[in-house]
Formats: sequence, structure tokens, C-alpha cells
Amino acid sequence: MMRSTDWDEVKTIYQEGIATGTASFRTPEMLWKDWDSSHLKSCRFVARRGKEIVGWCALLPVIANYDVGGVAEIEVFVKQGYKGQGIGSSLLNALITESEKKGIWMLQAGIFLQNSASLKIYEKAGFRVVGYREKIGKAKGVWQDNLLLERRNKLIA
Repeated sequence: MMRSTDWDEVKTIYQEGIATGTASFRTPEMLWKDWDSSHLKSCRFVARRGKEIVGWCALLPVIANYDVGGVAEIEVFVKQGYKGQGIGSSLLNALITESEKKGIWMLQAGIFLQNSASLKIYEKAGFRVVGYREKIGKAKGVWQDNLLLERRNKLIA
């Protein structure tokens, strides 16, 4: 589980990911309280190698002020130098398992078109592409296309 004391390392990994221009349209909040209030309180994990945090994942509400609390957006970030080691897949699978226990019936993710490694990880975890969003936003000043993926909770009939 992620703790507030993990924030400095989590924030650094978040900033590294956003700096690539292929991970997120968001800008990293600089304060724990801002990040904490924008993410669901449950379903937050960190991956460690020894004492070092090398990845993290969390869920955001898709529509904050409506009764669709069972729909959440996924964030998974892995520290530079640790990618390709299965950390992202492990975090994603832990998040799926915990979200199902919490009654979340649909997870969604927005993947930049050129981020083929992330797309493979999500598809392997049971996500499917449900949309293509052309030039949906700018990252580092460049218009980006984005794939919308979703995964339905297998425990809900």
C-alpha cells in the first residue's frame, strides 16, 4: 500500500513519466494533499526493490460528482531503469485484484498511441481498446492521439 511518506519517491517517478511526453496529459501536483484528494483512497500500491520505490499505481474517479463510483481510471508508473522487468504488469494486476474486491466494475486507461509497451501490458491483463481519440491533447507541446481501453470486473455478472 502507498503511504503519505512514500510521496517524494512517488512524485519523482510521476514527474519522470510525464517528462517523456508519452505517459500522461496531467501535470504532477507538487503537494501530497492535492494528489491524495484527487485519487481514490483505496487501491494505491508501490513496488519496492529493497527500500527503493521503483513503481506505483493508483485509481482516479472518472466522474467526480456523479454516482459512477464503480468506474475508475488507472495510473501505473515505473521508474526509469526498471522498465521491462515486469513491475508495471505486477502493479496493474494487483490493482485489478484489489479494485474487484472493492466493487469497482470498470477500469479504464488512456494510452498514448506510440506507447506500445503499455498497450501490450494492458491487453495482456484483459483490457480492450474501445476508442481512438485523435489529437485529444498536447503533451510537451505536441498533439497526441490516445487509445481508450477498458476492463470489466469479472466478479460482477
